[in-house]
Amino acid sequence: MKIKFGKNLIVIIGFMMIILFVFLIFQSEQAVAGSYDGEDLAFAILANDSTFVSSDYTDKDKEGHRQAIVLESFGDFIPTEGQTFALFSTGVAGADIVTTEAENPGDERGTSFKNRYGHPRDDATLTMVLQVPLYIHYLYYDVQFFSAEYPEYVGTQYNDRLTVTVDSPSKGVSQFTLDVNSGYFVLDSNDIPGTGFDIFARDGDPSDVDLVDTTPRTPGADAGASDLIPIGGVTHPISPNEQITITIYIQDVGDNQFDSAAIIDNLKFTGFAKTDIIGRKTYEDLNGGDLECGDTVKYTVTISNTGEANQNNNPGNEFEDILPDNTTYIGGSATATSGTINYDSGLNKITWNGGVPAESAVSLTFQVTVNQDLENGAIISNQGTVYWDSNENGTNDATELTDNPHIDDGIDQDGDGETDDDDPTDIVVFAFEPPSEVTEDFSDDSAGGKATQSYMGQTWFETDDEIIGNNFEVVSGYHYSTSNGFKTQIRASGGVQDWNYTLSELESNLEWWEIWFACGNASEESDLYLDFKDENGIDVARIKFEYVHVGTQLPTDWVIALYYWDPDVPDWSRLNSDFTDGYLYGSWYKLRIEKYDYSSFIYYTLNRTDVGTVDFKPGGQLNVPFSNLAKIEWSSTKNPVACPMFFWDEHKIGLTQ
Repeated sequence: MKIKFGKNLIVIIGFMMIILFVFLIFQSEQAVAGSYDGEDLAFAILANDSTFVSSDYTDKDKEGHRQAIVLESFGDFIPTEGQTFALFSTGVAGADIVTTEAENPGDERGTSFKNRYGHPRDDATLTMVLQVPLYIHYLYYDVQFFSAEYPEYVGTQYNDRLTVTVDSPSKGVSQFTLDVNSGYFVLDSNDIPGTGFDIFARDGDPSDVDLVDTTPRTPGADAGASDLIPIGGVTHPISPNEQITITIYIQDVGDNQFDSAAIIDNLKFTGFAKTDIIGRKTYEDLNGGDLECGDTVKYTVTISNTGEANQNNNPGNEFEDILPDNTTYIGGSATATSGTINYDSGLNKITWNGGVPAESAVSLTFQVTVNQDLENGAIISNQGTVYWDSNENGTNDATELTDNPHIDDGIDQDGDGETDDDDPTDIVVFAFEPPSEVTEDFSDDSAGGKATQSYMGQTWFETDDEIIGNNFEVVSGYHYSTSNGFKTQIRASGGVQDWNYTLSELESNLEWWEIWFACGNASEESDLYLDFKDENGIDVARIKFEYVHVGTQLPTDWVIALYYWDPDVPDWSRLNSDFTDGYLYGSWYKLRIEKYDYSSFIYYTLNRTDVGTVDFKPGGQLNVPFSNLAKIEWSSTKNPVACPMFFWDEHKIGLTQ
């Protein structure tokens, strides 16, 4: 009996140790407990905070709650209501790139919170308890799902999933699920820039599990997303004046790798369900940059059926889109993920026939060329029409206009109570018209910083940031005719500072350069050089301000002489003021350097306020064209204790075609 009891005791102790071991493993797999309840996530999602009762949040991040985040933007996505929305992830939410440790380039397996055995465990859950207002029967929200499992794991067991569950005491439990295998996945990396899911296989083959980065490649798109399913797209039945529980749950499926994420926003209540068909239309300028004449525009139309019944291919077209004015259709460019798409040249119209199964979407694309000779600011406006069956009788009795999801103009065009579901897709044409002159008056620059200047969005001028030892900055305290000026105090020890010109942005050639400036006497020896150079660093022109000791105004008895370099001499030649000795005394002066007709000569003109031209001199034959100006180097050969201060304002350049 003792022997038997001893064996049983050993078995019992062993069994208890196994239970303890399993318990410890289980405990080790849980995220560190904390007081975070996800209330900020709930408020970012809710359109009306007054319905909030309580919330609770859990995830598998042992270092905090990084699997969910409140954001103001996510790539091109902006809140559909309010200032923020919530993003949930199986990795680190909002990572710049969905690779391990957010490295670029990096391993597309992502940042997982895996356990020691590698079993799937990356998940996050937000639970909200809400008070349903009176006269309310439905709840709906905006949602979009992203995944790095796309495209190589579509149709496999690695089907990461977002599930939204609504538990209503009166209506029971209803669920909505988005996953990689769902028909909603119609976008790839090219369509979701700036989200971190805009990743591309470095070897160009997305079927390989490989390093990825954010450089677009065709082929090579290595992530995807559902279309944004906007307000009214997802509905849940509820009843007035009850408390409901909403659970938002995102999880890895099949493994613990390859991050997925979901946006949730604009959770609202309504008395009635919304339309079942949503049409969305976006565009892409395939030439990049501003839309210009001759560019190719790719339109993408997504038709989402968020209802529980199929939209069948009924008699007549399910979609029609008359192409916008000022564009020309590119033959053979129309595509559709299902159904039949055609271009009617007689009516200049895209038509599509086909069905949209319940809880799925169809993507249509076509391309046009922007016509030539359009005026700057011309608007290319386009909006298609979806025809659908609202009562399942086999006839398309309802229409839905395509919407530009990035615009809310405050107008409810279709009378459904919403102002963000019916906006046309407008593109503004940038038809650059080269100017005859441009001005940098420093008025739109911030005092204390560097200066930049643009024309019609083309930046043609930018200064360096000031170097320690110099003053080289925008200033508001002293100027000629505008709200700001530019101040310089240059010593040899401070080094060279630059004004940079990108005249190619203006599509013109430089004819003349001028600027107003002011300076005063000094108490010691000093100078200032302005070397005008081309992009190869070769001198185009040279200006020198040199302080000369005249001994007449102690202690500031150093006055300014202005010189220009004449390559024909070669030596410095002086530009004189209208004062007897020709020096520059306290006043505002305008210096103009101008190309002489079609020759390689330039002329220098000096003007003084209220006097006009005080000197005009030829500058000799140039080694390189004046029109090749790329920068001005500001420097000095002296290190005065009290460095003289120069002020510059109303800088202009003249241009010709």
